[in-house]
Amino acid sequence: MNRQKSNWWFLTLGLFTSLAIALFGAPVASQDPDGLDRTAKDLEFECKAMEEPPASKLPFAQVFEEYKLRGVPDQVSTSSAGAIGTLLCFTLGLGLAKVITLRKTQRM
Repeated sequence: MNRQKSNWWFLTLGLFTSLAIALFGAPVASQDPDGLDRTAKDLEFECKAMEEPPASKLPFAQVFEEYKLRGVPDQVSTSSAGAIGTLLCFTLGLGLAKVITLRKTQRM
């Protein structure tokens, strides 16, 4: 097996593993506050949070709410959000890797 084919096999396996974790692991994740929420509560500065943060004006804020996808039944909303986030991160990472690789080959 050549190196490029081996790399694609590895990336595909990594993507499917990540998607499986997002789809099946997200719904059973702890409902306790995440690290930032917990720290804000412990250090007693949660009351200083903005009523409407600037991020709520971004386009994706209308689609996602906390760790759920809006407009989707609760049984699949967390899994759907996890899958979308995983695919987005994978696509951005792959694109960045391609840009870096292209720049390296152009310098040679």
